[in-house]
Amino acid sequence: MLLDSSLMLRALAVDDEPPSLEELLYLLQADPRVKSVEGASDATEALRRINRALECGPDGEDAIDVIFLDIQMPGLDGLDMARLLAGLAKPPLVVFVTAHEGFAVQAFDLKAVDYVLKPVRRERLAEAVRRAAELKEAAPLIPVHEPDPDHIPVELGGVTRFVAVEDITHVEAQGDYARLHTEQGSHLVRIPLSTLEERWRSRGFVRIHRRHLVALGHISELRLDAGTVSVLVGPVELQVSRRHARELRELLMRRTAS
Repeated sequence: MLLDSSLMLRALAVDDEPPSLEELLYLLQADPRVKSVEGASDATEALRRINRALECGPDGEDAIDVIFLDIQMPGLDGLDMARLLAGLAKPPLVVFVTAHEGFAVQAFDLKAVDYVLKPVRRERLAEAVRRAAELKEAAPLIPVHEPDPDHIPVELGGVTRFVAVEDITHVEAQGDYARLHTEQGSHLVRIPLSTLEERWRSRGFVRIHRRHLVALGHISELRLDAGTVSVLVGPVELQVSRRHARELRELLMRRTAS
């Protein structure tokens, strides 16, 4: 199936290690959702390229949709660079590609689309590309309002559908967006997870993790394993953070008792 070129990604890969950069460029060039990709060996070179993209505008030949960004680099590191980008009116999407697990919380606080660990696996990078491509496609989504409290509008390929809130099993944060999961599939909406948490609290949705909101009625199992708590929602197992574990157990016990 031919992809609409307007929905394909124009990418920039930034890594100070030549072998890593070459591999990343090779994998991105092989992905059919990537229209073009360039490489930069440090933040200075990358910022020059980004400035050129800003000068040409979002529809220009030099535009950049997404940056695949290493974290530990000499001079300005990847997190600092992402903070600079966040100050732009329309910043490019950012996917961190790093050998270090310890920066994930900071990365997602900076609205990262994804956090890919090295050595980079083709399948894992493809998932990051998919998320970035969907966010680009979702850019003109419906504004944040919900005239019908029982349904939420989602847009796919120019067609607006109305998803019943009761069919949503869980919600996953993706920067300023949220992915609504149902048994039939998932939908991306431009609404922060915190907004949905407040809006749907009275409908039985509870926060179990900084990135997940779950419908209590769709939880089939609560699992405890060596101090780790998780829940089973359909076929999906989701981790419960320590700060939310006690509240979740109390809510489930109350629900069972009633």
